Amino acid sequence: MKNLKITVNGVVYDVQVEEADGSTVSAAPVAAAPKAAASAPVKAAPAAAGGEPVVSPMPGTIINVPVKAGQAVKKGDVLVVLEAMKMENEIKAAKDATVASVAVSKGESVDTGTVLVTLS
Repeated sequence: MKNLKITVNGVVYDVQVEEADGSTVSAAPVAAAPKAAASAPVKAAPAAAGGEPVVSPMPGTIINVPVKAGQAVKKGDVLVVLEAMKMENEIKAAKDATVASVAVSKGESVDTGTVLVTLS
């Protein structure tokens, strides 16, 4: 039997894996409680009254931030370009808005759920 640590959607699980019949491997959670101390803290949303945060859908590295605070954006405009797993992912505006604040910069590493920009 092996003890393994597996992270799923930012939640760390300790699992025990054993061979059932010599060819099949099964996993059972041992401790399903998340270990907050083991994960990196998520960046807090910038203070923007009534703002709507746009968060990172996955961990990665910011490779471009083509918007600035105060800039008007239309639905579908690129807010941030995030590199994850060697792919460039464009994080786009879901609606027409104004960029209240930009919380990340080029080259910064982010986790899932990190606030990238705030729209108002």
